[in-house]
Amino acid sequence: MLAPGAMLAVSGLAKAFGGRTLFEEVSFQLTPGSRYGLVGANGSGKSTLLRILAGDEPSSGGTIAIPSRVRMGVLRQDHALDDARIILDLAMSGDVEAYEALRERARIVDHGEGDPSRLAELEDTIRTLDGRTLEARASAVLEGLGIPRVNHAQKLATLSGGFKLRVLLAQVLLSGPDLVLLDEPTNHLDILSIRWLEKFLASYRGAALVISHDQRFLDNVVTHVLDVDYETVTEYPGNYSSFVVEKAAVRERKESEIARQEKIIAEKRAFVERFGAKATKAKQAQSRLKQIEKIEVEELADSSRRTPKFGFVPERPSGREVLTIGAVSKAYGPKQVLKDVSLTVRRGERVGVIGPNGLGKSTLLKIIMGAVSADAGKVELGHAVAPGYFAQEHRELLHDATTPLDYVWAVCPNEGTTYVRGQLGRALFTGADVDKPVASLSGGECARLLFARIAVEKPNLLILDEPTNHLDIESIGALIEALVAFEGTVIFVSHDRHFVSSLATRVLELTPEGPRDFPGTFAEYLERCGDDHLDADAVALKAKAERTVVAPSTSGAKSWEEQKKRRNRIAALPAQRDALLAAIEKAEASRAAIAARYEEPNFYERAGQEELDRLVNEDEALAKGIERDMAAWEAIEEEIAAAHAERAEA
Repeated sequence: MLAPGAMLAVSGLAKAFGGRTLFEEVSFQLTPGSRYGLVGANGSGKSTLLRILAGDEPSSGGTIAIPSRVRMGVLRQDHALDDARIILDLAMSGDVEAYEALRERARIVDHGEGDPSRLAELEDTIRTLDGRTLEARASAVLEGLGIPRVNHAQKLATLSGGFKLRVLLAQVLLSGPDLVLLDEPTNHLDILSIRWLEKFLASYRGAALVISHDQRFLDNVVTHVLDVDYETVTEYPGNYSSFVVEKAAVRERKESEIARQEKIIAEKRAFVERFGAKATKAKQAQSRLKQIEKIEVEELADSSRRTPKFGFVPERPSGREVLTIGAVSKAYGPKQVLKDVSLTVRRGERVGVIGPNGLGKSTLLKIIMGAVSADAGKVELGHAVAPGYFAQEHRELLHDATTPLDYVWAVCPNEGTTYVRGQLGRALFTGADVDKPVASLSGGECARLLFARIAVEKPNLLILDEPTNHLDIESIGALIEALVAFEGTVIFVSHDRHFVSSLATRVLELTPEGPRDFPGTFAEYLERCGDDHLDADAVALKAKAERTVVAPSTSGAKSWEEQKKRRNRIAALPAQRDALLAAIEKAEASRAAIAARYEEPNFYERAGQEELDRLVNEDEALAKGIERDMAAWEAIEEEIAAAHAERAEA
């Protein structure tokens, strides 16, 4: 039964493939002003459910009710677009009625084609549908999704795959839908575009159903969560974080109730077994047997959420210097994406490459892998370096593959089938899954397959371009755990703040002004630089500030509050300087102690390789810390000197 105002109602919906049930007895309604996050493990049936709701695939049972007045917009993963179309024109075509009315009017007025008697009707349609603003609205949406106005008149073929998806998303949003179904809309969006989409959805008056593995996006957007698990779909109010807590609590309550009932049954059975043969207790024993028969113990279905067991063990260690990048530059036509990037990466480092889209992050990784040639500069791999590569457009690495079994076996032909199946099993490919056509795999399955092959290749340098795209939340957690345990070197690009925070021991930020190399964790980078390209609110605020023209002060004087803050900061600087000097002295003393250890008689004969590596790593970390603290100390000294000069002038 469709509730008043509801955009869509599902009742008793079911879907099965062969002998496998994805879900059954699914019932929920989507109401205006609510935003639903559709979550679940890869393969649990999220995209299948979305396709059923969109009318692209039949269900196995149940009903879907959608009022005839409701207009639906759908963003599908398997989209197809015409590369010859103009970008702005393609986006405008999302508003079908207004777009077609504008086209027909143009054919009549500008080209003398068609029936002139329809002009009055067309003008009325254009006015009713606000068609005269369609071009401006389409342009604004494209800009919000990170496609500059200068590109709008170009053909779609000029954009990369990720930006083509943005055009498709713009087309869906411009269709004026009452209900939107979005399958992984944040894939290939940078943080500013994600923030724009968050704000768009937050103010959206219709109903929205969104599939996403981005926890931050879900927390910022959704008002309800639809969880695909236990062969059904369960609705929870609130955002993703509250859903996680509530789902665990519900499961715990059910398990506790089952345990309580099983304890009661066990106690009653024990009584029957002990006293059932005694005439004096026979009546009580029979009573307890009847009580046992009346107790219904719920059978909990197994969760569809599965966690892969990623593991990367190098065949052999690399040399100490893994990679040297010297003054690398790259341009695509007039667009300069990389300029004078220099970097030396040492064994064991995990380098997070961050920054807004369009500044060459993926290009840099491709240059390292030799897939793209630099216009200037050089890239040199160190001694015994064996790289493994995960491409953002990772299907391009699978184009020659037939089945998962063949794809992994190709890099270890001397191994037996048990070994290969075992490696695939760790990536959640079991049974007949290993013989599925690779072309039929989902994005998440393709990603896990690539990691299974990388694990077999046993590289000591991992080059990862947006590895969390398409992975579910459980797989992202498993990947982080595996990379932290990896004894080799990692260079990765990611817009996932949690992923970068968990992994990076060094941050390379690509900015319009040039690269910024920071020797420390992402938390330390934020503390020192204060520039968070992975935080939606911080980036949006900064972008707004950069676009805002501040009127000059008429008095030229700072406000009293500003003066007070300035005085407090200046007063705190000496203590900060002294703390930094103390930290530098302590670190230098520690380095001196390490140097003294090396000079001890017979040190190298007594010390094992593990101790040597520990001392080397400790010395390198101390050196980086000293360099970082020295830079901060110099900045504070300059600020103190400037403050003294200001007072002298006053």
